[in-house]
Amino acid sequence: MSLDLYFILFLLLRMAIAAAFVVSASVITERSGPVIGALVATLPVSAGPSYVFLAIDHDAAFIAQGALSSLPINAATIFMGLIYVVLAQRHSFAVSVGSAMAVWIVLASIIRLFDWTLTAGLAVNLIAFGICIPLLARYRHVKMPLVTRRWYDVPFRASLVATLVAIVVSTSGWVGPRVSGVIALYPIVFTSMMVILHPRIGGPPTAAVLANSAWGLLGFGTAIAVLHVAVVKFGSAVGLCLALATCVTWNLALWAHGRRAQRIKT
Repeated sequence: MSLDLYFILFLLLRMAIAAAFVVSASVITERSGPVIGALVATLPVSAGPSYVFLAIDHDAAFIAQGALSSLPINAATIFMGLIYVVLAQRHSFAVSVGSAMAVWIVLASIIRLFDWTLTAGLAVNLIAFGICIPLLARYRHVKMPLVTRRWYDVPFRASLVATLVAIVVSTSGWVGPRVSGVIALYPIVFTSMMVILHPRIGGPPTAAVLANSAWGLLGFGTAIAVLHVAVVKFGSAVGLCLALATCVTWNLALWAHGRRAQRIKT
């Protein structure tokens, strides 16, 4: 088998694996309501496969540097969510989604211009979430209507994440860890939920999913910081496992806290 054919087949396999993760998470999100859906959406179902494939192709130093670039991008994502949630209450799909994506692109373009340290990345996240979480709180409690899936939903989501993985894997060698870390954290799950759910069930219910995701996204940022530190000390495999464990543990703790608070109310 030629090297070119091997690369294409391996790339297609990576794209398929990543697409399967995102599609599964999206289906769970639709069926479980805004709270559980938000916790699933903030697991590393898109960025995780991208980083795994980067780790296959590059050394630990590359992954550690990429994580430093990804950390402030997490702050850009929560601002993207805030813009969408606020606009979706009264405005159209085009205005809400278009504005949210434009904000992310602008912030990501600014972020990639700088060499980030762990301290600076954590500080940006603390400031961003300190601003956004209180503002999102009022939009969290909306009843989720029944969602009827259409034939193009799964192919659409699969194509989004497969394209992201293809871009990350194919370009990482020449764009370097900084840009790779930015691209890997493009919020595929959030985008697919906005694009698919908003026209079908309306802005406020879709916004509720994103509003409930704020605390989970904070845990995701913590996992990125863990990834950077752990990769430097223990290597890529251990670092990726510890980052995943951080995400899962954080979201399980949020779920348990929510259940406990609900029992107290009732």
